[in-house]
Amino acid sequence: MEETKPVKQKMKEKTENKKVDENKKPVKKVEHQNYNKLEKKKELHTEIKPEQKQVKEEPIKKPEDKIKIEEKKELPSPEIKKETETKIEEKSEIKKEEKKEGKTDKTQKEQKKWTEASVYLKDVPVSTKYAVAICNFIKKKNPEKAIEFLEKVLKKEKAIYMKGEFPHKKGMPKGMPSGKYPVKATEYFIKALKNLIANAKVKLLDTEKLYVYSAEANQAARHIKATRLAFGPKKFKRSHIWIGVKEK
Repeated sequence: MEETKPVKQKMKEKTENKKVDENKKPVKKVEHQNYNKLEKKKELHTEIKPEQKQVKEEPIKKPEDKIKIEEKKELPSPEIKKETETKIEEKSEIKKEEKKEGKTDKTQKEQKKWTEASVYLKDVPVSTKYAVAICNFIKKKNPEKAIEFLEKVLKKEKAIYMKGEFPHKKGMPKGMPSGKYPVKATEYFIKALKNLIANAKVKLLDTEKLYVYSAEANQAARHIKATRLAFGPKKFKRSHIWIGVKEK
């Protein structure tokens, strides 16, 4: 009968046999995938020493070659210089003239002469009845002369004609059956006419040749006043005024 070996002894023998087999096998070198690439990069980055650099030998220039190079580098003649200078001056003059023409066109557009001027007053605290009477008086008159007349109305030297019967007719000029001195309304009209003359000057109109071709007064929204309950609610007097001017 064969002797049975213990289990531990069998395991030891197996491990020893494996070690012997591994020693006999040839060892394979395992290289990294990027190993070759890294080596190439190192070769590129390595600086070449000045001793190792290859010096290119320049060809010796002959005197004939030098003469040819000097001929190419010769400066242009004075006649050619003058021609070039004259051409440059002509171009600069043409550009200046074009710029001036462009500026004149712009100024003409900006300073465009208008045929008429106007002024508009909105929500003026004036009675529409008085405003209409003054508008009828101003029509077909020079605005400067109209201002002179309205200043006399403020001093109550002259009255404005109104339709209908009005009290206090004493001292009225001859040929005027009825009229009044609307002081508050005349003040607003004088301001409006002064603004109108200023607008006409901006639009390059001749102030001496101007005349009022239209003047209108319309009733505006009348808001309610706060008064006593005994007197009842009252409304403000409001009106819109528009005046237009033209040259004769």
